[in-house]
Amino acid sequence: MTSSLPGFLFAIPFFAAIVIPVVGFTNQKLCRPIALGALVFLSIVSVIGLSEAVSHGPLSHEFGGWAPPIGIEWVIDGLSGLLMVAISVVSLIALVHAGPLVEKELSGRVIPFYSLSLLLIAALGGMVLTGDLFNLFVFLEIGSLASYVLVGVAGGRSLLSAYRYLILGTIGASLYLLGVGYFYAETGTLNMADMAQRLPDVLNSRAVLTGLIFIVLGLSIKMGLFPLHGWLPDAYTYAPDSCTPLLASVVTKVPLYAFVRIAFWIFGMATVSTQIPILVVLGWVGAVAAIVGAYRAIWQENFKRMLAYSSVSSMGLIMLGFSLGTETGFAGGLFYVLADTLMKAALFGVAGAASYQYGASTVTDLARLRRNMPWVLAALVISALSMVGIPPTAGFFGKWHLVVGALEAENYFAVVAILVTSMLTALYFFRMFQRVWAEEPLPLVEPHVLETPFPIKMSLGVLTFGIIALGLGSDLVMGLIFESVIPKGF
Repeated sequence: MTSSLPGFLFAIPFFAAIVIPVVGFTNQKLCRPIALGALVFLSIVSVIGLSEAVSHGPLSHEFGGWAPPIGIEWVIDGLSGLLMVAISVVSLIALVHAGPLVEKELSGRVIPFYSLSLLLIAALGGMVLTGDLFNLFVFLEIGSLASYVLVGVAGGRSLLSAYRYLILGTIGASLYLLGVGYFYAETGTLNMADMAQRLPDVLNSRAVLTGLIFIVLGLSIKMGLFPLHGWLPDAYTYAPDSCTPLLASVVTKVPLYAFVRIAFWIFGMATVSTQIPILVVLGWVGAVAAIVGAYRAIWQENFKRMLAYSSVSSMGLIMLGFSLGTETGFAGGLFYVLADTLMKAALFGVAGAASYQYGASTVTDLARLRRNMPWVLAALVISALSMVGIPPTAGFFGKWHLVVGALEAENYFAVVAILVTSMLTALYFFRMFQRVWAEEPLPLVEPHVLETPFPIKMSLGVLTFGIIALGLGSDLVMGLIFESVIPKGF
């Protein structure tokens, strides 16, 4: 069905990103209301787009009056609609949380922060909505450039982290573009739907296999998949606290979406599991990533660095789910994407709150939370329990569906990997809570300050509620995924 909604979803944050520098030049205080207003609007329109796609089928928008495959087409279907809702809602909460932090740590860079954040969100939306592999590359790079600057905007150690992120990200983008070039040389098209029709005739071509390998390697760097995650720990550790909830929650998820779209919608399940068994390889990589990431997290003293390795572990679990070759495994992987988006936003939000209040950065420093930060401590506890997989949180149901999918596939190694990862996750969070309750808090830096600002408390409260609500509503979400998202071929 033809609709203007796909283009509208991109235009909202994009034009807000342009307006903010213009308006902020005369009145900097207007930057935050403009950004939040745009994201509220974006969230509403995203929900409408998902509802329309589920009820009436995919919504498409053709640019310039040229029909695909010649013209550029943007599409909202079940998968892109669901991801758009997650991106817009979590981004809104992340920017609400960032308000007090920006004023404290980026006081002279308020305009760049909000403008680049909106540009990043627009680029992520463009990646999700586009039906063209080259345009996906364009938006991938726009989003990456915004991410590089957000990581390094505070200066100091973050600049080195941003530079490393830039180098590895550029390599990843180059590999992806090379892969697209091979696909185009063999099929003569860049439109995803058209390419899916033409690929069966050239699957035996070495160029297609080479192109797929390049694309998988490039996107693996972008999503921080082990062992190509070298940029991620430093980027998440040294990026400003105002930026990390946004970066850690959504930035790596969209390259993962690109992989899923290419693997299951363009190539098809049968091709990537048997004819070109890339999923078998990625299944083993995902299992190792999940275990190694969780193991490395145990030994981290810096709280954000611990969460960074936790992100590496989560990406491994998600990739493991997609590689199982069952409907339940695919749906479980997608459900865990939604759960991890909320969990990482909440956990990095806790890190930002602790840093804002006390300058806390280490696991030991978190002992200060129990004295005067009950809201933050509650968010930390619930998010950690969800990461471990304790019911009724979203993390539990995500892992449950992954285990069921692995049992359906008779992949008992995957079951073991999920259980081992959960035990290691429980271990590093147990170590953290042991510090929180066993260590004697250091004297308050600012004794008169008893609690974090309201925007931080509200955002953490909403994220915590979302983690529980997503868990309790897992049947509804899984039903939506089974009915409207699962690709053909399972």
